[in-house]
Amino acid sequence: MMPLLAPVFQGEWAPLGETLDCARPPQAVPVGALLDDPVRLRGVLQRHALSLGVGGPDLRATASAWTLAYLWTLLPPVVAAASLFQHRFPVGASGLAVSFDAHGTPRRFHLADEGTSLPGSPTADRYDPLLWDHLAPLFAAVSAQTRLAPRVMWGNAARYVGVVFEHLAGSGLAPPQLARDHGTLMHQATWPDGRDNPLHPRVRPDPALHRQCCLYHRLPRQSHCRGCPLPGAAGR
Repeated sequence: MMPLLAPVFQGEWAPLGETLDCARPPQAVPVGALLDDPVRLRGVLQRHALSLGVGGPDLRATASAWTLAYLWTLLPPVVAAASLFQHRFPVGASGLAVSFDAHGTPRRFHLADEGTSLPGSPTADRYDPLLWDHLAPLFAAVSAQTRLAPRVMWGNAARYVGVVFEHLAGSGLAPPQLARDHGTLMHQATWPDGRDNPLHPRVRPDPALHRQCCLYHRLPRQSHCRGCPLPGAAGR
């Protein structure tokens, strides 16, 4: 685990601190190359579909499940570094590689370097590479391959960003910047440069429900989750 992350990734969260490193194993795929190669990206998604028991050409539910796995591997260490330690990792698509398992599931991300300490910096300075140089092109590429709406993937991202902030707030290490970052990321309709904030919902749902349905119930042998926002789905 990177020393910066060790104070917060302990106990059951320790494995999430191991998903980011500065190594670049031979099998790692540059994220930028993955997004620029529709055949390779579709192959990864099809392997994941096979592992989930999904048949047929409709990969929307598979793509959502895949992005959930991708985001849960990427976001915890990146958000912790950015908001707890005010440190920006180089997580734009052009400077990052990813390792997949045999099922196309993302298992680890590989940085080009250890990044930059930015004490006292605005939220956007630390999160722009993640949101605009990585997640936005990733979701666009996945949408082009599967017809999954980007808003579903941004809803998946918002779900996990919220979980990470909740964990960080209870870590005993939370600085004032943590609450400011959370507000900027989750509760402001526009990004500081005026663009729409994709993590902010157009219509705020019941706080007990997720912001977007993740389509997980469309996978074989799965059902609606307790926080599903679809009418009548919660509690099934």
